[in-house]
Parts: sequence; structure tokens; C-alpha cells
Amino acid sequence: MTDCPTTDTPERPDERLMLRVVEAILFASAEPVSEADLVERLPAGADVAAILARLRADYAGRGIELVRVAEKWLFRTADDLSYLLQRHASEQRRLSRAGLETLAIIAYHQPVTRAEIEQYRGVAIYRGALDTLLATGWVRMRGRRRSPGRPVTYGTTDAFLAHFQLESIADLPGLEELRGLGLLEGQPPAGFMVPLPSDDPALGPDEDPLEPGDTLATIEPLGEEE
Repeated sequence: MTDCPTTDTPERPDERLMLRVVEAILFASAEPVSEADLVERLPAGADVAAILARLRADYAGRGIELVRVAEKWLFRTADDLSYLLQRHASEQRRLSRAGLETLAIIAYHQPVTRAEIEQYRGVAIYRGALDTLLATGWVRMRGRRRSPGRPVTYGTTDAFLAHFQLESIADLPGLEELRGLGLLEGQPPAGFMVPLPSDDPALGPDEDPLEPGDTLATIEPLGEEE
């Protein structure tokens, strides 16, 4: 008499335990966590997407909520309670109008060079605005454009998405949303459009990698911001 063949099937991880593990990882992490990172830290077969969906539902409407920002996950104070914590928040430097305009142009038109930012704004920008945006971590130097002078290109970061509570750069407001927010008044000129932004980290076909030693101080002139 021969033994009947058996089929080895992987044991399904304990769902309640996996829920607690993911919850602990997210609470302990100082930075948002990607699903890929969670997959690496959980047993094979764990349904990370389902676990995150369950956690998100469990925390909905509570003092802290699970949110997805820049394709990563983190716990954050519920929006309707954030005012209670404002007195404990450190004071942050306000961006100048030039800084805000520069940030908006980079977000919508990235990868973009300083000359292109000046073209969109209609006035020159100096190192002050870019210094501030780089210091906040919202903007990064991407590479060098394959054009005369090989100017540096700029783009936004995950920190930009996290600060403005955007799941992806595609969540930036479009033309109709900008109108609804009162940021566009009257009738825009014929052919006016809001570009479809992209923050693909891969260098474009017209970009080269940054060179060793490239810093803002070595590539941008000094000057007073208007």
C-alpha cells in the first residue's frame, strides 16, 4: 500500500497578527512606508493591500487616520483636529510670493530649469527662492538638461506631496479646480491650459545625471529676491 501524495500549501499568515504588525510598523516609522517595504517585512502570502484597507477603515473618523501620500502610508492627525495641535507646532518660515510661484511652476512643469521658470514667471529669479525650496525638502535638483550650458533641472519630492497631502502629483488641481478655488478669475486666454504634471524620478531623454560636486551654490548666481 502506497501513501497518497500530498500537496504542500503555504500556511496563510494569521490575519489578526499581520494587522497588528503592520500597525506597529507604521506607528514606529518616522517616514511614510511603501507597500513594497511592508511586503519585505511580512511573511510570504500576507495580503498587504487588504491589511492596509482594513486598518484604514478601522481608523476612519478617529483622532488619527491612516492616509496614503506619495504612494506610501502613514498615520496622521485627523484634518478636523489639526487646529488643536497648532500651538505645539514649530513656527515655519512663510514662503515669499516668488517662492510660491517658483514652487508651483516646478510642480506643474517639472523637470524645469531656472531659465524656464523665469520664462513662465516673466521675471528673473535668484538663488534665494531655490535655496528655500531645497531647504524645505520640497524641491530637488534632478539632473542637467542636454542643451547649451547644460542647465540643472528641478522637480518636486515626496516631502512636497506629504506636506500638501497629495497621494500623487496627478492630484494637483486642474483648470476647473483652480477656478473653483478662486485662483483663476475671468476668462483665460484662448489656448490656456494647465499642464498635466509628472514627477517620474527617472531622468528624461533630454536629461543627464548631476555631476559630482553639483550644489546650488556652484550653479546658480547670487542675488536679491524680488
